[in-house]
Amino acid sequence: MSTPSHYDAEPNPFQLDDTDESDTSSEAQSEPDRLQTRPPLRSVDSGLLTPQREDIPLGSTPPPTKEVRALTSQDRKKDTSPVHPPPLASVADEVPALFLPGLINPSLFLPIPNSDQLSILLNKYIAPESRPQRDLTGAWQHSDVPTLVMANSWRALARMSRDRIVNSNPDDIVLIFEFWHLRLTSLTRLRLFNQAAAECNNLFAILRNIQPDLVRTYIFDSLLPFELEVMYARTRYWAGDPYGYLDELYALLRTCKKRSKTATIATDVEMWKERAVRVGLIMASQLLEMKDHTAAAALLLPLCHPTSPDAPPPSLELLSAVARIYLDSGDIGSAEELIKRIENDPTCEETMKEINRALLASARLDWQTAVDNLRSAIHREPDNALVANNLSVVLLSTGNLQEGIHHMETALKTSPEIVGSVEPFLFNLATLYELRTAANFDKKCGLLLEIAQWASDGLRVNCLKLPQV
Repeated sequence: MSTPSHYDAEPNPFQLDDTDESDTSSEAQSEPDRLQTRPPLRSVDSGLLTPQREDIPLGSTPPPTKEVRALTSQDRKKDTSPVHPPPLASVADEVPALFLPGLINPSLFLPIPNSDQLSILLNKYIAPESRPQRDLTGAWQHSDVPTLVMANSWRALARMSRDRIVNSNPDDIVLIFEFWHLRLTSLTRLRLFNQAAAECNNLFAILRNIQPDLVRTYIFDSLLPFELEVMYARTRYWAGDPYGYLDELYALLRTCKKRSKTATIATDVEMWKERAVRVGLIMASQLLEMKDHTAAAALLLPLCHPTSPDAPPPSLELLSAVARIYLDSGDIGSAEELIKRIENDPTCEETMKEINRALLASARLDWQTAVDNLRSAIHREPDNALVANNLSVVLLSTGNLQEGIHHMETALKTSPEIVGSVEPFLFNLATLYELRTAANFDKKCGLLLEIAQWASDGLRVNCLKLPQV
């Protein structure tokens, strides 16, 4: 596929070139050094940061940030806490014995509120005898992690991970980091972004003060999950600094490129390349949020072309995503080329082809072609929320509100546990209720009652278009 001319000068962000090794800019620092020199976060009033009612302010008492020293084997003999002996290993595979009690300090955590916005709406609009029972206590003792994840019980997962961390052995660093990742992920799913940022900064304040430097470097290079580094970069976004967030992501991208070049094991090389792709996708998503479609497309376009004959072909989902970026930016010609490339792939599902055709037709204001393709897709998959949502939007453009509402309500009744947490879907359904009749209040209250039985913790209830006050 020919690339638009204004993209030809863009460098390939995923190309492992030799200039990266000799770069002496601030982005080329090692990960521990970069984290040490990172300036403190500053609260910024930005349209990207919407305060949530359940957010906890950052002005809570921070944990002590005094220097943390990894205890040696002699120090551990003096400590009376029960510690499991390290596993036997060969000399070549021996892992340094680490003992970091600062990572399990209870003062690193903030309390989680026992209420949410959905409960506020239920108390205001639904009679007590009709309200579904919702557990906001966060009790987790009788469930395991997979069950809680499948049930979207993020409040219980947040409490469980905190309890597991503070009760862990200080030498079980890998397990502690895993529960830290679960804790921060749960807080973000609860939309407690201020609290997630505060606790993430508390964690990295401890990590930055680990001594000696060799131990700190080992922890950052070998033990710290990459997901926690991405989470730490996202604290910039939560503080209302989108450009600082992009800078942090770019530094992570450079780290992934360099580690993939220096890795000696094939699996490690592939792992770091995959991480580089993931960071690139996150950067593209942020650029789209900033309405910079050109930069987002230029960032993703290299992934659409294999770098070698042996390289696997790009995923069809990625090609579809780039095509939709072109449609959003008005470059219909480039989008059409990618859509044809997708349709020529024998592994492409018919539903994906029909959705792409409908989007292309909508961009050309050919509503009837879009409706025909989406009707064909919805007949094949009546519970597909994406198809139902797109079809309802196209039908709205043709003035057929009732059919659009019917398809959306059918998808909601067929898969309420999935569709009931898709906020754009709920927002569009509430909008159709408003457009169909002036008596839309009862319909939206019925929608509230329906999703309250299935919605996950942290649902943004403004998608229901019901005032909270």
